[in-house]
Amino acid sequence: MLEIKNKKILIVDDEKNLLDMLSDILYKNGFYNVYTASDCKTAAEFAQAGSISLYLLDVNLPDGDGFSLFENLQKISPAPVIFLTARGEGSDRVKGLGLGADDYIVKPFLADELVLRVSAVLKRVYGISKVTSVFALSDTVIDLETASVNKNGEEIPLTAKEYILIKKLWESKNKIVTNDALCMAAWGEEYYGCENTLMVHIRRLRKKIENEPSKPKHLLTVKGLGYKLVINNE
Repeated sequence: MLEIKNKKILIVDDEKNLLDMLSDILYKNGFYNVYTASDCKTAAEFAQAGSISLYLLDVNLPDGDGFSLFENLQKISPAPVIFLTARGEGSDRVKGLGLGADDYIVKPFLADELVLRVSAVLKRVYGISKVTSVFALSDTVIDLETASVNKNGEEIPLTAKEYILIKKLWESKNKIVTNDALCMAAWGEEYYGCENTLMVHIRRLRKKIENEPSKPKHLLTVKGLGYKLVINNE
């Protein structure tokens, strides 16, 4: 089991007092690898320098916006995202979640709420059950510890959502995992209506783990029900 509280967290907000407060809250609750940035440029530098496990992003930033920053960070170091902002309009919330964010917290909030939401996302994404964390699909090796795929000698990183989906499927290997179960695992209580989004993520995942994504041998669709991860040697 990975140590959830040892994960690297990057908070991006242009209010120094808020950054200090958020860091203090998380530190007092056992999250000791917390980093802060006050603009998009610095956030990108942090992402490039080391593997970030969770981003807390404000929407309003001096050199851009949190939504664009989120998309850029996913290209550098894919990790789950919680939007943390004073903008509580429904359209912003829908936009953030639609981009693939894992949660959306509106200021002001309680310290306990922040800790609970951060913990919930980290557990959902990185909480590996007591099963083998490295396994092979034909000549492709998936490593859940590093959230990566080794295919034809190339190491390919998994995005946060791809990681959750392959982990969920591996835990129920050779069995059907329903669309609802996969959506709940990846999107939590916000999963309603995510079937089309799920299909997109499955398609991208197949490109990484299958030799012929259009003719999958391992990540199979079970029409009307969900998906199955087939392990041939079991």
